[in-house]
Amino acid sequence: MNSMGKTIKMYRERLNMTQEELAQKLRVGAHTIAKYETGEQVPSNQTILKISTVLDIPASELLQADTSVR
Repeated sequence: MNSMGKTIKMYRERLNMTQEELAQKLRVGAHTIAKYETGEQVPSNQTILKISTVLDIPASELLQADTSVR
């Protein structure tokens, strides 16, 4: 799991939100959220903005968590 993935998972769990619930809000599959959280896939900058809105955290926190963001 990469740093961004850990951050996404941590904030998602703090909101008692499942991967499926986050996926629905982002209009992606739950498997995509799982890939983000394990570091198998890195979300696009646009998706990072959506994640930050849904999880109510600054996008900069996600971007700083992983320097490999596109």
